[in-house]
Amino acid sequence: MTIVRILFLSFLGSAVLTGCKNKPSSTVSTKEKPQFTVYNFEELEPLLNRDDNAIHIVNFWATWCKPCIEELPVFQEIHETDKNIEVLLVSLDFPDKVDEQLKPFIRKQHLTPPVVLLDDPHENVWIPKVDSTWSGAIPATLIYNKEKRLFYERSFTRETLSKELEKFTKH
Repeated sequence: MTIVRILFLSFLGSAVLTGCKNKPSSTVSTKEKPQFTVYNFEELEPLLNRDDNAIHIVNFWATWCKPCIEELPVFQEIHETDKNIEVLLVSLDFPDKVDEQLKPFIRKQHLTPPVVLLDDPHENVWIPKVDSTWSGAIPATLIYNKEKRLFYERSFTRETLSKELEKFTKH
């Protein structure tokens, strides 16, 4: 009976102490902890097909992709300077590397466009849904608005992206 009582009190004490821990705040600044959302493709797909008046840039990238990293400042600049363009960065990083690679990278680069981690192992299903011509290579960028949709399986400089965006602003 004494052993049962000791076990019960130990369990009760553990439960009480566990319940006393500080709970993390639901709002965390980007400096402390980069914020991003993890989606499967079904959750991401509506963001690839918005029917509004904005120009949307959706860039597929990863921290291990050198050309992806080199073009990110271009998307960062567009996000900061042109409020008529919606930029979304879709990370294809490995989900098990989020804490050691993606979060530190977002923090170090001070990325302000929304970042989404696409965690969907069925790439043979969702890649052609993004664009039927996409081989799956990155960097890849989708630019679209209500009237036009263009897909690029290459990296951009500020100059080359500006030229492509002109196709959406000239009537």
